[in-house]
Amino acid sequence: MRSSFENIYILWYARLKNFALTYVLRDSDAEDVVQDVFTRLYERQSLPAREEAMAGYLFQAVKNACLNLLRERLAAANAEKRLRSTLQMELRLRYDSLGQMVLVPETEEDIVEILDRALARLPEKCRIIFVKSRLEGMRQADIAREMNISINTVETQMGIAYKRLRQELKDYLPLFLFLFCAFECHISQ
Repeated sequence: MRSSFENIYILWYARLKNFALTYVLRDSDAEDVVQDVFTRLYERQSLPAREEAMAGYLFQAVKNACLNLLRERLAAANAEKRLRSTLQMELRLRYDSLGQMVLVPETEEDIVEILDRALARLPEKCRIIFVKSRLEGMRQADIAREMNISINTVETQMGIAYKRLRQELKDYLPLFLFLFCAFECHISQ
């Protein structure tokens, strides 16, 4: 089987790669597709006996693999386009709501004071978890480990914090949504 497989690989690899290139256009993608087809063929442990059957199988397998790759890429591109559109709308809404906001803190100190007052009204455990997550940038798993609690508890406490802060800061909500988004975007970079 091994020497037979090696012969097939040597005989067909270049032709299949060129064939794949007509679909996927990038050399690395064509190589990946052909390698995947040969890997599946090798794992099958049985090769078609006739050369015509082998050629038909290989070209059909490469064509199908190329089409699958293109479908995946198209779906990913469409998802990215929808996400980008959604993010642009959200940013526009946040921007517009900031422009219409009546209660705008005057200075950075005012913002800090408003946030401190709202955080002080949270239950102690909830406040600690929120501060560690959102202001210190810790991951939920790290917070759970450090505080010797479950990740579900961290998630629950974060939900409580968001709900209470949303209520506490309802007059300033657009500003703080914008600030938290900017903080989130800064952390992910």
